[in-house]
Amino acid sequence: MILRPLSKPANLIRLSSEARNNLTQPDTETLMSTTLTPYLTFDGTTRQAFAFYEKVLDARIKTMMSYDDIPAMDSSDTGCGGSSVPSGEGIMHACLELPGGAMLMAGDTPPGMPGERISGVMMALQFDDNEQASEIFNALSEDGQVTMPLEPTFWTEIFGMVTDQYGVSWAINGKAVEFE
Repeated sequence: MILRPLSKPANLIRLSSEARNNLTQPDTETLMSTTLTPYLTFDGTTRQAFAFYEKVLDARIKTMMSYDDIPAMDSSDTGCGGSSVPSGEGIMHACLELPGGAMLMAGDTPPGMPGERISGVMMALQFDDNEQASEIFNALSEDGQVTMPLEPTFWTEIFGMVTDQYGVSWAINGKAVEFE
């Protein structure tokens, strides 16, 4: 599986020469390397969700740390925000490495805090192979809800959306369509 940013749709944006001249360039001396990594919050199902994603996405769990794994702290250190340090078998932090190096991170809502459903975000996967995109889409659909079946679009040969059994929304893109 190759996960990469979509570059073709950016070609649809055409700027006038005046707009291009008004764009500012970042100062290369102050640029830092930046990686954007999704971090999901589950209400007690991180361990199960990541085992599922590891299998479905042919990924590898790099970290799975429970609240009980948090190192002991000085009694004067109360943890984040002045609250007590959570404990329990819930997952404090998990990291999944996908083929190609992309990461997905998650954790369970700390004990005693209200859990919230994941909303307003969608994980987007791009594949160069439509068969692989279909397999992943079908696997993520198990016990989930298809919100848009796999179909051709103007930007990709197949595209579909699904909310999986853990409440995570996914957009699956197959082979990109060449733009002229």
